[in-house]
Formats: sequence, C-alpha cells, structure tokens
Amino acid sequence: MKNRKNISIIVLLFAITMLMSSCNSVNTSVDGSKAINVSNTSRQNEITKEMAYNGINNYCHKNFDWDIAKDKPDIMYVEMGEETDTEYQVTFRSYTGSFTYFYVNKSDGNTKIVEYVPVMNIKEETGTINLFDYLDKNN
Repeated sequence: MKNRKNISIIVLLFAITMLMSSCNSVNTSVDGSKAINVSNTSRQNEITKEMAYNGINNYCHKNFDWDIAKDKPDIMYVEMGEETDTEYQVTFRSYTGSFTYFYVNKSDGNTKIVEYVPVMNIKEETGTINLFDYLDKNN
C-alpha cells in the first residue's frame, strides 16, 4: 500500500514537471528561427515587424473611417517607421494630414500612441493599447 502511494506521488510530480516545462518550450519554425512559447507573464521576443504592422493596421481599420480613402487611397495609409532595439514605430496617416505614431514594445506588445498635427505643430500622447488585442482581424 505504501509503495503504491509513493508511486502515485512520483507519477503526479512527473506530470506536473512535464506541464511546467511545456510552458516555456522553444520550437524551431520552418525557416530555422526559434519561436519561444512562454506564459502570459513573460512574452519576450514574440513581437516581429510583421506582427507590429498587422496589429496596428487592424487597429486603424477598426477605429478610423476609411471611406474617404476609397477614391484616393494615397491620403490614408499605415506604414512601418523606425525601429530601435526595444520598439517598432508604425505610422498612420489620416486624410486630414495628421499622423498617429504607434510605438510597439517588442517584448510585450504594449503600444504607446502619439498623435501629431503638423499644421498646428501639436504632438500629444493619447493613450496605450496592447498589440495582441488587434492581431486577430475578427476583433
């Protein structure tokens, strides 16, 4: 009876260890780069340039009226800006001539929003979003 209890405890501990180790596993993608699967508390190295662009593009199409750009697509656009070691800059240009700069933190997806109106020379931080909320187009 005692042996059976010890074996059950060992099996349980082994199962917990396996579950815990899968939370921080590293997979190799098709192109040979390593993709890191980590828990929500630590999403280091998850944000790519493509993810930053796609998430901000989705955000802009959800939150801004693009009807006016159907006839003149050059007056509204989303484009990649500068990149630093810690963040990507994605720029949205409105048909009004104003710019909204999105500074996407590469390690966690937190994104600072700064609006700039060149005609009035006004630059103002207007809030934050999390990029992960906008990576799915169905949001």
